Amino acid sequence: MPRSAFGEEQDSTLSEKSGERTLRIGDDRPIRISAGHRILHHEGKCSRPHGHNYQITVEVTGTLTEEGWVVDKGDVTGVIDEWDHMFLVEDGDPLIEGFEASGDADAMVVLDHPPTAEVMAVLLEERMLEAFPDSVSDVSVSVRETGELCATY
Repeated sequence: MPRSAFGEEQDSTLSEKSGERTLRIGDDRPIRISAGHRILHHEGKCSRPHGHNYQITVEVTGTLTEEGWVVDKGDVTGVIDEWDHMFLVEDGDPLIEGFEASGDADAMVVLDHPPTAEVMAVLLEERMLEAFPDSVSDVSVSVRETGELCATY
């Protein structure tokens, strides 16, 4: 039976030996995107169109793939980048008609819920779980909207 570099017999796959692992992306250097939004039914300033330089961190848990990782970092950033330089609105927001009339409908992401940091974190988690291989068992996303507001897992 072949032996590994450590002299152990190789009778199982690497993913079986390693068990579940967690990949953390953005701990020290968060993924940054710029996006606009507004909270349609908010009583304060957030009801006005504005934007943020969001800072996003991600934890992905799963078993190792044949390539030797839990998930390719490019797959994580690919999902997040879909919202970079976009305007996030809730379905039914009158701004949707304005974007469509101006020819900028492709600059919008229409959500079923208010585009808060908390909702963004949940939706990014859902989208990643859909996009990632079955070897991924959990995804946790943290969205920092400002230095004072962070929606985390």
